[in-house]
Amino acid sequence: MTLNPEAPPHFALPDPSLQFLTSDDRLFHYRNLYAFSHWLEQAVGPYRPSSQRPVLIFTAPGDSQIFALAACWLLQIPFVSLSPEMTAPELESALSRLQPAIAITDPENRSRIQNIPNLTIPADRLQLESDVDRSRFSHGHPEKLMGYFLTSGSTGQPKIVPLKRRQILYATRASSENFRPDPDHYWLLCLPLNHTGGATIVIRCLLYHACIYRMERFDASQIARFLSEDKRFQVASMVPTMLRRLLEDRQFRVHIDFQAILLGGAALSQQMIQEAEVRGIPVVASYGMTETCGQIAANAFLKPSGIYHPKKSVGRIFPPNRAEIRDDNGSPLPANESGMLWLRGPQVFDGYLNEADNQGSFDDAGWFRTGDHGYLNRNEQLFIETRRSDLIVTGGENVNPFEVESALEELDEVRESVVIGLSDPEWGQAVTAFVTISGRVEPDEELLRSKLKKKLSAYKIPKKIIVVDDFPRTESGKINRRRLKLIYEQSRERPQP
Repeated sequence: MTLNPEAPPHFALPDPSLQFLTSDDRLFHYRNLYAFSHWLEQAVGPYRPSSQRPVLIFTAPGDSQIFALAACWLLQIPFVSLSPEMTAPELESALSRLQPAIAITDPENRSRIQNIPNLTIPADRLQLESDVDRSRFSHGHPEKLMGYFLTSGSTGQPKIVPLKRRQILYATRASSENFRPDPDHYWLLCLPLNHTGGATIVIRCLLYHACIYRMERFDASQIARFLSEDKRFQVASMVPTMLRRLLEDRQFRVHIDFQAILLGGAALSQQMIQEAEVRGIPVVASYGMTETCGQIAANAFLKPSGIYHPKKSVGRIFPPNRAEIRDDNGSPLPANESGMLWLRGPQVFDGYLNEADNQGSFDDAGWFRTGDHGYLNRNEQLFIETRRSDLIVTGGENVNPFEVESALEELDEVRESVVIGLSDPEWGQAVTAFVTISGRVEPDEELLRSKLKKKLSAYKIPKKIIVVDDFPRTESGKINRRRLKLIYEQSRERPQP
């Protein structure tokens, strides 16, 4: 269904002479991408990929993975990019539901794909420069399927989300008001491509005619040097954990032409945002999900003087999309009242692959129930309070874990925190905090709780505060709350020596 009457945004193809992809030791131009796309079309054509049988990209992170994803976009070939980090049962489940026509793999992962034709990309195919007919390539066809993405699974079982091309076209146009890297300038990519956070960077760079700078891994010291000294770097996408590591360097600043760090994927610490603002680091806090093809709202904190944005807001919903806050009965609520966030518009997906997952996800008018709690103020700025699945109910009281995490991270002793509800016979759920510490000496638990009494109501104070070295994370860098809870519950079940 198409819920927006206006024409979708139009974008031209980049000039072949512009830079497309670079890293520490390699540089490719758009002419290389066009020649590669022509080769890939011939290689996969006999297998007749379609929306029912997409191309599977199953390779280790690298240049070939980016080329394959970009070429599929230009050729309007539906794709799904899965991580080699998936376990055998996870991979088997995904493949049984998706039924790929052909798999693009590398030598390390080829053996894991059974009963599906395999294609390995020779390295020299990325360096092709032959002139090709570019009329075969397009940024258009908005109602065609772009590809399939799995939700992160940080709070539950991943769902398969079909995304259409229109979703990223609208998102790219809207987000350009906050940032837009110039041609031959870099968008720093250090996020995995099997989630929208990474994959959409590749496609947005195509639409903006910009260049992707690919990093093998997140290296805080190297990134700090890039963003402070090299004016070719204009945009970077990160999850909060990455920004936190950059801010640990007290000398970290960005150069004068740097546009923005796009931040998303997890709840934002107000203390961290405040520190970035004080240092003059332009942070764009955003809200979005796989179902909206990434960010559908964003809020640039460091605007010219005189323009005020509440720091806790994630900005306004990108037009022409719309948002409503509703109560448990589905009735719209007035400004500043908390409830469930519902979304509608061309950036919102049409439904999950598994029809059973759509039960309760949409109303009769096509509004999508996000599962997230928050409110809109009178200026229609959105404030996200918690995911419904993360809400802790203890002794009949609702606790927003992100509020408790924010209070913990204001304490000098705490570096990072995660708050979850663990089963408890007395309280139903016990508010439990896991923290990493900022110093070398483990802080006294009772001391931390006494400090929290000045910030939180009694029922919100964690019953237990557990110091850990680090947290389990998803491939995109989000803290995996579901995995953390499972690890702790399993440790409680083990017999003590």
